[in-house]
Amino acid sequence: MAEALDPALPPLLDDLAHRVLRDACDRGFSLATAESCTGGLLASLLTDVPGGADLFERGFVAASTEAKTELLGVPAPIVARFGPVSEQVARAMAEGALARSRADVAIAVTGFTESGAAADEVGGLVHFACARRGRPTLHRVARFGELGRAKVRLKCLETALDLMRVGMIEAANAA
Repeated sequence: MAEALDPALPPLLDDLAHRVLRDACDRGFSLATAESCTGGLLASLLTDVPGGADLFERGFVAASTEAKTELLGVPAPIVARFGPVSEQVARAMAEGALARSRADVAIAVTGFTESGAAADEVGGLVHFACARRGRPTLHRVARFGELGRAKVRLKCLETALDLMRVGMIEAANAA
């Protein structure tokens, strides 16, 4: 069980985190995260599992547009055109995390945990991207709905871990 997140972490997430880390170890992959709405929760989960820190290369928490551009190299015109919660920004975040780390696989999460003032700030809308060295970047969008901040963030962890597993399996099969 992940220590710092126990008992708050549902067993399913703990199992998924263990599987992702086991898959990464088996394939010799190191991992990176680029997180917005999860605020580093995914990085915390992956490094909380005993031995996980050995496979985790680094994490980026980039909640603001400025952080996305400065830390991850997301082009400001991309954010301006498509918005901070979009497929294009998620892909750029994942690719930026990969380019700015020594990781083999990087996952990005950007979304709205709650509805905001603007019409496009739909609570539970989250974009995920998984970048792998030498492979196309994967994308997934989720519309979790108005579940509340905590539940959306937990759903994000589940989706991100699943996408990482898919990305690693595809990368390993292509090698």
